[in-house]
Amino acid sequence: MPDRDPFDVVVIGSANLDLVVGAARIPGPGETLIGERYDEHPGGKGLNQAVAAARSGAGVAFVGAFGDDEAGARLRAVATGDGIDTTSCPSIPGTPSGRALITVSEGGENTIVVVPGANALVTADAAPAGRVVLAQLEIPVESVIRSFVDAKRRGSTTILNPAPAAVLSRELLAATDVIVPNEHEIHLAGGVAALLEAGVTTVIVTMGASGVEVSRAGDDSSPVTTRHPAIDVDVVDTTGAGDAFCGALAARWAAGDALGDAVSWAIRAGGLATTRHGAVPSLPTREAIIARSAR
Repeated sequence: MPDRDPFDVVVIGSANLDLVVGAARIPGPGETLIGERYDEHPGGKGLNQAVAAARSGAGVAFVGAFGDDEAGARLRAVATGDGIDTTSCPSIPGTPSGRALITVSEGGENTIVVVPGANALVTADAAPAGRVVLAQLEIPVESVIRSFVDAKRRGSTTILNPAPAAVLSRELLAATDVIVPNEHEIHLAGGVAALLEAGVTTVIVTMGASGVEVSRAGDDSSPVTTRHPAIDVDVVDTTGAGDAFCGALAARWAAGDALGDAVSWAIRAGGLATTRHGAVPSLPTREAIIARSAR
Protein backbone atom coordinates (compact mmCIF):
# COMPACT_ATOMS: atom_id res chain seq x y z
CA MET A 1 0.00 0.00 0.00
CA PRO A 2 1.49 3.41 -0.93
CA ASP A 3 2.16 5.95 1.80
CA ARG A 4 -0.55 8.59 2.17
CA ASP A 5 0.27 12.25 1.61
CA PRO A 6 1.77 13.84 4.72
CA PHE A 7 -0.37 15.89 7.05
CA ASP A 8 0.35 19.58 7.23
CA VAL A 9 1.03 19.31 10.96
CA VAL A 10 1.58 16.28 13.18
CA VAL A 11 1.34 17.11 16.88
CA ILE A 12 2.87 14.67 19.33
CA GLY A 13 1.87 15.35 22.91
CA SER A 14 -0.49 15.22 25.84
CA ALA A 15 -4.25 15.33 26.23
CA ASN A 16 -5.73 16.27 29.59
CA LEU A 17 -9.02 17.09 31.16
CA ASP A 18 -8.44 20.52 32.72
CA LEU A 19 -10.03 21.08 36.13
CA VAL A 20 -10.10 24.87 36.46
CA VAL A 21 -10.71 26.97 39.57
CA GLY A 22 -11.13 30.72 39.33
CA ALA A 23 -9.99 32.73 42.36
CA ALA A 24 -9.30 36.35 43.22
CA ARG A 25 -5.59 35.58 43.18
CA ILE A 26 -3.11 32.72 43.16
CA PRO A 27 -2.77 31.29 46.72
CA GLY A 28 0.61 31.32 48.42
CA PRO A 29 2.30 28.25 49.96
CA GLY A 30 0.12 26.75 52.69
CA GLU A 31 -2.73 29.17 51.98
CA THR A 32 -6.37 28.21 51.39
CA LEU A 33 -8.64 30.43 49.31
CA ILE A 34 -12.33 30.19 48.44
CA GLY A 35 -12.73 29.73 44.71
CA GLU A 36 -15.16 31.81 42.68
CA ARG A 37 -15.94 29.32 39.90
CA TYR A 38 -15.16 25.79 38.70
CA ASP A 39 -15.07 24.48 35.15
CA GLU A 40 -13.89 21.39 33.27
CA HIS A 41 -12.32 21.89 29.84
CA PRO A 42 -10.48 19.66 27.38
CA GLY A 43 -6.79 20.52 27.33
CA GLY A 44 -3.24 19.23 27.51
CA LYS A 45 -0.52 20.99 25.55
CA GLY A 46 -0.58 18.44 22.74
CA LEU A 47 -4.34 18.51 22.20
CA ASN A 48 -4.44 22.30 22.57
CA GLN A 49 -1.78 22.78 19.93
CA ALA A 50 -3.39 20.29 17.58
CA VAL A 51 -6.72 22.12 17.82
CA ALA A 52 -4.99 25.48 17.38
CA ALA A 53 -3.27 24.25 14.22
CA ALA A 54 -6.51 22.81 12.85
CA ARG A 55 -8.41 26.02 13.54
CA SER A 56 -5.68 27.91 11.66
CA GLY A 57 -6.53 25.83 8.62
CA ALA A 58 -3.99 22.97 8.74
CA GLY A 59 -4.66 19.30 8.14
CA VAL A 60 -3.64 17.83 11.51
CA ALA A 61 -2.88 14.44 13.02
CA PHE A 62 -2.57 14.07 16.79
CA VAL A 63 -0.29 11.43 18.28
CA GLY A 64 -0.92 10.78 21.96
CA ALA A 65 -2.80 8.47 24.32
CA PHE A 66 -6.17 8.57 26.05
CA GLY A 67 -7.31 6.69 29.12
CA ASP A 68 -10.12 4.17 28.85
CA ASP A 69 -12.41 6.43 30.88
CA GLU A 70 -15.13 8.98 30.20
CA ALA A 71 -12.54 11.74 30.04
CA GLY A 72 -10.67 9.87 27.29
CA ALA A 73 -13.79 9.53 25.18
CA ARG A 74 -14.52 13.21 25.70
CA LEU A 75 -11.00 14.26 24.70
CA ARG A 76 -11.05 12.11 21.55
CA ALA A 77 -14.40 13.62 20.57
CA VAL A 78 -12.94 17.11 20.91
CA ALA A 79 -10.10 16.27 18.54
CA THR A 80 -12.26 14.61 15.92
CA GLY A 81 -14.77 17.43 16.22
CA ASP A 82 -12.08 19.79 14.90
CA GLY A 83 -11.26 17.43 12.05
CA ILE A 84 -8.09 16.06 13.66
CA ASP A 85 -6.94 12.52 12.84
CA THR A 86 -6.60 10.45 16.04
CA THR A 87 -5.64 7.12 14.46
CA SER A 88 -2.33 7.21 16.37
CA CYS A 89 -4.01 7.83 19.74
CA PRO A 90 -4.76 4.52 21.48
CA SER A 91 -7.04 4.22 24.49
CA ILE A 92 -4.89 2.57 27.18
CA PRO A 93 -6.75 -0.13 29.18
CA GLY A 94 -6.81 0.34 32.94
CA THR A 95 -5.24 3.79 32.74
CA PRO A 96 -6.86 7.15 33.50
CA SER A 97 -6.64 10.07 31.12
CA GLY A 98 -4.35 12.93 32.06
CA ARG A 99 -5.60 15.71 34.32
CA ALA A 100 -4.44 19.28 34.81
CA LEU A 101 -5.33 21.16 38.01
CA ILE A 102 -5.41 24.87 37.16
CA THR A 103 -5.95 27.98 39.26
CA VAL A 104 -6.69 31.23 37.39
CA SER A 105 -6.58 34.64 39.07
CA GLU A 106 -8.85 37.58 38.30
CA GLY A 107 -5.91 39.15 36.44
CA GLY A 108 -5.62 36.15 34.11
CA GLU A 109 -2.45 34.60 35.56
CA ASN A 110 -2.43 30.86 36.29
CA THR A 111 -0.70 27.99 38.05
CA ILE A 112 -0.90 24.45 36.68
CA VAL A 113 -0.18 20.99 38.11
CA VAL A 114 -0.36 18.13 35.59
CA VAL A 115 -1.04 14.47 36.44
CA PRO A 116 0.12 12.56 33.31
CA GLY A 117 -2.06 9.43 33.38
CA ALA A 118 -2.08 7.92 29.87
CA ASN A 119 0.26 10.65 28.63
CA ALA A 120 3.14 8.88 30.36
CA LEU A 121 2.68 5.98 27.91
CA VAL A 122 2.84 7.93 24.63
CA THR A 123 5.38 6.24 22.32
CA ALA A 124 4.87 7.95 18.91
CA ASP A 125 6.02 4.70 17.26
CA ALA A 126 3.28 4.91 14.62
CA ALA A 127 3.40 8.66 14.00
CA PRO A 128 2.37 9.59 10.45
CA ALA A 129 4.37 11.92 8.24
CA GLY A 130 3.86 15.66 8.49
CA ARG A 131 5.34 18.73 6.84
CA VAL A 132 5.77 20.09 10.37
CA VAL A 133 6.09 17.94 13.49
CA LEU A 134 5.31 19.77 16.74
CA ALA A 135 5.92 18.44 20.25
CA GLN A 136 6.12 19.52 23.89
CA LEU A 137 7.43 17.91 27.09
CA GLU A 138 4.29 16.59 28.83
CA ILE A 139 5.04 13.12 27.39
CA PRO A 140 8.22 10.99 27.74
CA VAL A 141 11.14 12.90 26.26
CA GLU A 142 12.42 9.70 24.63
CA SER A 143 9.26 9.64 22.51
CA VAL A 144 9.80 13.25 21.45
CA ILE A 145 13.41 12.56 20.45
CA ARG A 146 12.48 9.46 18.48
CA SER A 147 9.67 11.23 16.65
CA PHE A 148 11.89 14.23 15.82
CA VAL A 149 14.71 12.03 14.52
CA ASP A 150 12.22 10.20 12.29
CA ALA A 151 10.70 13.51 11.15
CA LYS A 152 14.09 14.97 10.22
CA ARG A 153 14.85 11.81 8.25
CA ARG A 154 11.63 12.43 6.28
CA GLY A 155 12.57 16.04 5.60
CA SER A 156 10.00 17.55 8.00
CA THR A 157 10.48 20.70 10.06
CA THR A 158 10.50 19.99 13.80
CA ILE A 159 9.17 22.51 16.31
CA LEU A 160 9.66 22.03 20.04
CA ASN A 161 7.73 23.87 22.74
CA PRO A 162 9.94 23.05 25.78
CA ALA A 163 7.15 23.06 28.35
CA PRO A 164 7.10 22.19 31.14
CA ALA A 165 10.54 23.78 31.50
CA ALA A 166 13.35 21.24 31.55
CA VAL A 167 17.05 20.83 30.88
CA LEU A 168 17.25 19.84 27.20
CA SER A 169 19.61 17.13 25.99
CA ARG A 170 21.99 17.62 23.09
CA GLU A 171 20.26 14.73 21.32
CA LEU A 172 16.91 16.51 21.46
CA LEU A 173 18.29 19.88 20.39
CA ALA A 174 20.17 18.31 17.47
CA ALA A 175 16.83 17.05 16.14
CA THR A 176 15.02 20.37 16.69
CA ASP A 177 14.74 22.99 13.95
CA VAL A 178 12.61 25.58 15.76
CA ILE A 179 12.21 26.01 19.52
CA VAL A 180 9.48 28.10 21.15
CA PRO A 181 10.17 28.71 24.88
CA ASN A 182 8.58 31.39 27.00
CA GLU A 183 10.62 33.94 28.95
CA HIS A 184 11.06 31.51 31.88
CA GLU A 185 11.81 28.37 29.86
CA ILE A 186 14.54 30.06 27.80
CA HIS A 187 16.74 30.45 30.88
CA LEU A 188 16.57 26.79 31.88
CA ALA A 189 17.27 25.90 28.24
CA GLY A 190 20.57 27.81 28.46
CA GLY A 191 19.69 30.98 26.57
CA VAL A 192 19.38 31.87 22.89
CA ALA A 193 23.06 31.61 22.01
CA ALA A 194 23.43 28.15 23.55
CA LEU A 195 20.40 26.84 21.66
CA LEU A 196 21.70 28.15 18.33
CA GLU A 197 25.12 26.66 19.03
CA ALA A 198 23.45 23.29 19.73
CA GLY A 199 22.03 23.25 16.21
CA VAL A 200 18.59 24.81 16.56
CA THR A 201 18.07 27.12 13.58
CA THR A 202 15.37 29.41 15.00
CA VAL A 203 14.61 30.44 18.60
CA ILE A 204 11.24 32.11 19.20
CA VAL A 205 10.79 33.43 22.74
CA THR A 206 7.24 34.33 23.74
CA MET A 207 7.01 37.06 26.38
CA GLY A 208 3.30 37.65 26.91
CA ALA A 209 2.35 41.31 26.71
CA SER A 210 5.96 42.18 25.82
CA GLY A 211 5.65 40.37 22.49
CA VAL A 212 7.95 37.85 20.83
CA GLU A 213 11.68 37.76 20.06
CA VAL A 214 12.88 35.73 17.07
CA SER A 215 16.58 34.84 16.85
CA ARG A 216 18.61 33.11 14.15
CA ALA A 217 22.36 32.73 13.70
CA GLY A 218 24.00 35.54 11.74
CA ASP A 219 26.93 35.33 9.33
CA ASP A 220 29.38 35.56 12.24
CA SER A 221 27.36 32.96 14.21
CA SER A 222 26.12 35.59 16.70
CA PRO A 223 22.32 35.74 17.14
CA VAL A 224 20.34 38.11 14.93
CA THR A 225 17.17 39.01 16.84
CA THR A 226 13.97 40.75 15.79
CA ARG A 227 11.16 41.87 18.09
CA HIS A 228 7.46 41.46 17.26
CA PRO A 229 4.93 43.35 19.44
CA ALA A 230 1.95 41.69 21.09
CA ILE A 231 -1.58 42.69 20.17
CA ASP A 232 -3.65 44.77 22.59
CA VAL A 233 -6.40 42.66 24.20
CA ASP A 234 -8.40 42.49 27.41
CA VAL A 235 -6.85 39.47 29.15
CA VAL A 236 -9.14 37.15 31.12
CA ASP A 237 -7.16 33.86 31.08
CA THR A 238 -3.65 33.14 29.76
CA THR A 239 -3.96 29.33 30.02
CA GLY A 240 -4.15 28.56 26.28
CA ALA A 241 -2.10 31.46 24.90
CA GLY A 242 1.21 29.67 24.41
CA ASP A 243 -0.46 26.64 22.85
CA ALA A 244 -2.49 28.84 20.52
CA PHE A 245 0.75 30.49 19.41
CA CYS A 246 2.58 27.20 18.79
CA GLY A 247 -0.26 25.52 16.91
CA ALA A 248 -0.92 28.56 14.74
CA LEU A 249 2.79 28.97 14.03
CA ALA A 250 3.08 25.33 12.93
CA ALA A 251 0.05 25.69 10.66
CA ARG A 252 1.40 28.72 8.86
CA TRP A 253 4.92 27.27 8.69
CA ALA A 254 3.48 24.17 7.01
CA ALA A 255 1.58 26.43 4.58
CA GLY A 256 4.87 27.98 3.47
CA ASP A 257 4.60 31.41 5.09
CA ALA A 258 7.75 33.47 5.61
CA LEU A 259 8.98 33.36 9.21
CA GLY A 260 7.84 36.90 10.05
CA ASP A 261 4.38 36.30 8.62
CA ALA A 262 3.99 33.01 10.49
CA VAL A 263 5.05 34.68 13.75
CA SER A 264 2.64 37.59 13.24
CA TRP A 265 -0.22 35.16 12.64
CA ALA A 266 0.73 33.18 15.75
CA ILE A 267 0.90 36.35 17.87
CA ARG A 268 -2.66 37.22 16.92
CA ALA A 269 -3.80 33.68 17.71
CA GLY A 270 -2.07 33.73 21.10
CA GLY A 271 -3.47 37.14 21.97
CA LEU A 272 -7.02 36.21 21.05
CA ALA A 273 -6.76 33.05 23.18
CA THR A 274 -6.32 35.19 26.32
CA THR A 275 -9.73 36.82 25.85
CA ARG A 276 -11.71 33.68 26.76
CA HIS A 277 -11.60 31.21 29.64
CA GLY A 278 -10.25 27.69 29.23
CA ALA A 279 -7.67 26.17 26.88
CA VAL A 280 -9.43 24.51 23.92
CA PRO A 281 -12.50 26.78 24.21
CA SER A 282 -10.27 29.86 23.86
CA LEU A 283 -8.39 28.78 20.71
CA PRO A 284 -9.35 31.10 17.85
CA THR A 285 -10.51 30.07 14.40
CA ARG A 286 -8.83 31.10 11.16
CA GLU A 287 -11.70 33.52 10.52
CA ALA A 288 -11.22 35.19 13.91
CA ILE A 289 -7.48 35.61 13.32
CA ILE A 290 -8.07 37.09 9.88
CA ALA A 291 -10.65 39.48 11.32
CA ARG A 292 -8.16 40.61 13.95
CA SER A 293 -5.47 41.19 11.31
CA ALA A 294 -7.78 43.51 9.42
CA ARG A 295 -8.06 45.90 12.38
